[in-house]
Amino acid sequence: MDFTKSLRLAVDSGKVTFGKDSVRKICLNGGAKLVVVAKNCPTEVKSDVERFCSLSEIKLITFDGSSINLGVACGKPFPVSALAVIEEGNSDILKEV
Repeated sequence: MDFTKSLRLAVDSGKVTFGKDSVRKICLNGGAKLVVVAKNCPTEVKSDVERFCSLSEIKLITFDGSSINLGVACGKPFPVSALAVIEEGNSDILKEV
């Protein structure tokens, strides 16, 4: 299955939080199963998220596209620089990584 389709299904059927500040907090608490950051995510945010993910043993993926592309892949009418998958729902996104 395609990663973007799995991501969209996770957004539609699971629990996903959007935004760099929300993702930082959830990574710091270790509440996410997967974090996805856009290719053009600000360096400061990306380094924070990478550090928190490694400390909490959360999988991290860099989306091969801009924040606008990531927003479109999630079905959102706004750019998404980072998102955290808390529950994958009916998606097989965790098997994709």
